[in-house]
Amino acid sequence: MKRSRPLVVVLGLAVAGVVMLSWTQTWFTLRLDADAAVTSTVVADGAAAVPQFTALAIALLALFLAMTIAGRVVRVVLAGIEILLGLGIVVSGVSALRDPVAAARGAVGDVAGVSDLAAVRRIVTSVHVSAWPAVGIAGGVLAALLGVLVLVVQRSWPGPSRKYAATPTATAPKSAPVERDAIVDWDDLSAGLDPTDPADPVTMTETDSLGTVGSEPRRTTDDAHDHEEHREHH
Repeated sequence: MKRSRPLVVVLGLAVAGVVMLSWTQTWFTLRLDADAAVTSTVVADGAAAVPQFTALAIALLALFLAMTIAGRVVRVVLAGIEILLGLGIVVSGVSALRDPVAAARGAVGDVAGVSDLAAVRRIVTSVHVSAWPAVGIAGGVLAALLGVLVLVVQRSWPGPSRKYAATPTATAPKSAPVERDAIVDWDDLSAGLDPTDPADPVTMTETDSLGTVGSEPRRTTDDAHDHEEHREHH
């Protein structure tokens, strides 16, 4: 049952292809009164007899492709739509097959120069029906049956694949605060800086990748050595 989804999708695509193929083939061959038309024979294909077949077949194709990535609830909805599309194909095909002259009125009118259905019926002497209308109707029946099948077996299908969520970027560790002493504070006061001001660049605790404190460079070991000599001098 879990492996039925690929089979159902393939069958659905095949059914949609059959419906589309039927739409492109000759459905009716009509013979006309020689005195009322310039030609004695008119051929009406599926595009002329049932123009809505193409939209229904394309909808079936899109529907079966959507089933490959749909979740359970969406699959139920798509299966219901599939049943309706199949029934729509059947109704359209049966209507055309029941009244071939009305279905082929446009093709006859282009040749005879008439558009009224009653006038078209008067000039049509006979109608030959091919097997393609039955093929299109059978495709609609199969599409509806596949919709019912999806409603039955879709519960065992796996859910849609999920993309791995991106892991949040790790925050850079904060640098340890700079240790201060009285000598450093004295030198800062001599330079006109306030060591107690948190906005002062020297008192900022975070360092950049170049080893600086705020906008001021970190004191080097040579600076520390000079502070030590200054302390001994005092």
